[in-house]
Amino acid sequence: MPVTLALAGAGLRGLTYARHAVATGRARVVAIAEPDPHRRESAAAEFGVAPVHAYPGWAELAAAGRLADAAVVATQDRMHRDPAVRLADLGYHLLLEKPMAPTEEEASAIAAAATRNGVILAVCHVLRYTAYTRMVKGLLDDGRIGRLVSFDHLEPVGWWHQAHSFVRGNWRHAGTSGPMLLTKSCHDLDWLVYVTGQLPSRISSFGSLTHFRASERPEGAAGRCLDCAVEPACPYSAKRRYFAALADPDEHFWPLGAITSEYTAEALTEALRTGPYGRCVYACDNDVVDHQVVAMEFPGGATGSFTMSAFTPMEQRRTRLMGTHGYLEGDGRTVRHVDFVTGEDRRHDSAVAGGPSAADGHGGGDEALTGAFLDAVAAGDPALITSGAAQSLATHRVVWAAERAREGGEVVHLRPDGTVVTPAGR
Repeated sequence: MPVTLALAGAGLRGLTYARHAVATGRARVVAIAEPDPHRRESAAAEFGVAPVHAYPGWAELAAAGRLADAAVVATQDRMHRDPAVRLADLGYHLLLEKPMAPTEEEASAIAAAATRNGVILAVCHVLRYTAYTRMVKGLLDDGRIGRLVSFDHLEPVGWWHQAHSFVRGNWRHAGTSGPMLLTKSCHDLDWLVYVTGQLPSRISSFGSLTHFRASERPEGAAGRCLDCAVEPACPYSAKRRYFAALADPDEHFWPLGAITSEYTAEALTEALRTGPYGRCVYACDNDVVDHQVVAMEFPGGATGSFTMSAFTPMEQRRTRLMGTHGYLEGDGRTVRHVDFVTGEDRRHDSAVAGGPSAADGHGGGDEALTGAFLDAVAAGDPALITSGAAQSLATHRVVWAAERAREGGEVVHLRPDGTVVTPAGR
């Protein structure tokens, strides 16, 4: 029997997981909750959901009782706790988009709900599930570089992606979404903990909003790109970026789908003239950082650094792992391995299909995560999930500790479960 799914949130991420699940032939969507009428009706038609089970919100879905084996919770970040807890209490297994929640208290409530109800919870840390990750972790676990001593890891967000999602878009303001390190880079800190197999014991961080602010606004710039005399020379031109996306059907779902549901020049022009995505990047209400570094020390003495930067092409992550007997350098698909004993310099290829973005499926991670979740639900075996409640809560705590360090200018000490050691407890 196929696994039945309820979809709470029919935006980019919710539709992505639902489509992957249905494409396997092992799942079907039987209920949808989505406040946007167009998205709700479109998703219901796509998945063949009866109108009576297409709800205007997660509360109405929950009020109907348990309608499916599992639920995909892909509401906005600050709306995760209530639907996740309520649906878990109804007995739904949960596929929960990252981040779990904006605060440790809310994320802990979700984890506790899953535990007390005995339901499977998979947090969408999709990078854990790629073939590339399996290859990197396998090389480390096999001792191919000896003991890990240090690493550095880069997340190249991409100049236009930063402008799209974190300056003009839904994740631009920490108060309405969350800090950049949580909404974007919790993937990376989770990945680093997963592949190295350990949580840091001390952490510090630095970063700021350096460029996308009023003080950097070019002379003569208008409030909107459509009216701007300097737009042709601006790297962050909404007019150039989104009309190029309009001409490319592969970019209609993302990024263009965030701006307009009608893919015509007239509809796009109206959206850029009146909506948030047409604004000058130097005249938005954004406050999340555009670059940040995190420095970590681990219980055994190993050290690591993470860098997130907007000022890059949008590419796969880059990682260098340095050990006592060897060295690994990865680019999201291939890994270079240098053996210090033999001197052999070899490249391993994960042969992954797809690029780094959500539109590309995160290098196969979206599909693999969805498959693992369906396997776990069908078998009733949470061990088939690597990003469960406890693991994900611990790595989220690393993110919150790093933000505490950045905001307070301090070195934060962590316990083995990721909770912060207060100064009196040291």
